[in-house]
Amino acid sequence: MSGTYDLIIVGGGIGGSALAATMAKAGKKILLLEKSMIFEDHVRGEWIAPWGVAETKRLGLYDTLVAAGGHHLALHVSYDETRTPQEAEAAPLPLDMFVPDVPGPLCLGHPKHCQTLFDEAKRAGAETKRGVNVTLIEPGSAPRVEYSHEGKTHEATARLIVGADGRASAVRAACGIDLHQDKPHHMFGGLLVEGAEGWDETKQAIGTEGDFAFLAFPQGKGRVRVYGSYSLDERRRFAGEDGPRAFLEAFRMNCAPENKHLADAKPAGPLLSYFNNDSWTDMPFAEGAVLIGDAAGWNDPINGLGLSITYRDVRMVSELLKENEEWSPALFNPYGEERYERMRRLRFAGQLQAALDAEFGEEARERRRSYDERKAADPSLGSHAFAIMAGPETLPPEMFTEEHRANVLGTHVKGEVG
Repeated sequence: MSGTYDLIIVGGGIGGSALAATMAKAGKKILLLEKSMIFEDHVRGEWIAPWGVAETKRLGLYDTLVAAGGHHLALHVSYDETRTPQEAEAAPLPLDMFVPDVPGPLCLGHPKHCQTLFDEAKRAGAETKRGVNVTLIEPGSAPRVEYSHEGKTHEATARLIVGADGRASAVRAACGIDLHQDKPHHMFGGLLVEGAEGWDETKQAIGTEGDFAFLAFPQGKGRVRVYGSYSLDERRRFAGEDGPRAFLEAFRMNCAPENKHLADAKPAGPLLSYFNNDSWTDMPFAEGAVLIGDAAGWNDPINGLGLSITYRDVRMVSELLKENEEWSPALFNPYGEERYERMRRLRFAGQLQAALDAEFGEEARERRRSYDERKAADPSLGSHAFAIMAGPETLPPEMFTEEHRANVLGTHVKGEVG
């Protein structure tokens, strides 16, 4: 059995389905292949930064996400053991300040997010298949994919193959595109909880106390996605049957007393922990193929920008495809160049965020105290947060240099970041 398409998209998660829906609406013949039969909670991909929300609007998908239960956040509070809760809560950061006409970040549970977009792709006219086992990916001058589905073997050809198949991308491997990764620097765990009605559903928060740092992103109706950072040396700290309860107990902090609502809540999904690090590709395309989302490299999850990165990938790639009839590799040069610099800047921002929020002990505590004190006098020291919320392109190049890093962390090194 065979078929011919404009695009074969391998991976029907958020990036693949968003691109399939967008290109199907543009009149292109799309084949969307997804391995899973049911989208599961992988403990990531639920918070869209304001600049990512703007990308969903440009793609025409924003209203679909809101109708599916997308929940906006309005305020941000940063807690820390070096200041009182009253000091932390005295001036919450308004989250509607970063991008015009975007009220704040948007949260939506990952399985529902994926299913909503998969359904939208089908509604838009894409041919969608689930339970697919892709057995051959052949990019090049005549892109071709072989796969099995419902006991039958299929061959499909297309003008272009899109790799939206995540961190272990088979499309990336077939293209021979190298994935660069930096060294993991801490552990990051996540859990969805329900029954946290006492937590302000408009407020996201972060904080560090002792040997644990937390993040909390409410989804409405008492459900909150919570994350925790801890040392690589304690990688099995929350393993085992009692892991979820021990994880939530770590949220009880003197500096953030409202965390009691999170600690007392009920787990509503799996607790998964993983290494925190960055990865990137020099050129996320080859003849006959292009990569989007995690397949093209990911940012340190401490920034929470996986969805925002993916939606920009989808928007840029779809615009290039819709505006040009010739789909040669050269078409994707602007995308590759923008993405490389975008990921470099976000890598820089993540390194600063991790150094401030996910390192522990007396030296790290003093670094945070000094940073908060100096930032009050010089707000530019917190510009990496603006890159995370408003987009890395909104800041001048000097905000991504070793000199700026030294100023933020209180060290004295100069030169350009690599």
